[in-house]
Amino acid sequence: MSEQMTDLNIDLNDLDLGTLDQQAHAGTAGPAQDMSFIRNIPVNLTLEVASTELMVGDLMNVGLGTVIELDKLSGEPMDVKVNGTLLGHAEVVIVNNKYGLRLIDVMDEGDMLKGLAK
Repeated sequence: MSEQMTDLNIDLNDLDLGTLDQQAHAGTAGPAQDMSFIRNIPVNLTLEVASTELMVGDLMNVGLGTVIELDKLSGEPMDVKVNGTLLGHAEVVIVNNKYGLRLIDVMDEGDMLKGLAK
């Protein structure tokens, strides 16, 4: 007997986390509402170095060797985002000749849920 597997893509922004949080605190989550499956949902983790805003005309004038100033200072912690929502701040490290990140601080659960609700 063969099983057919399908990919399930869920956008965390579409989940009603407020309802899930209320159910968890109220103790109403039953076997049909087991949320352990959520641990296997892939998310995009992004380390955002810095950003800037440019006029299209300025962008059209860039060339090889052009330096564009960004909005963060050298050595300042970088933003770590999960699906576009701020998770915390980190610094870059090298692990087995690959870039990694060391979390410096993590947003508390309430602030993260507010970010998901946006």
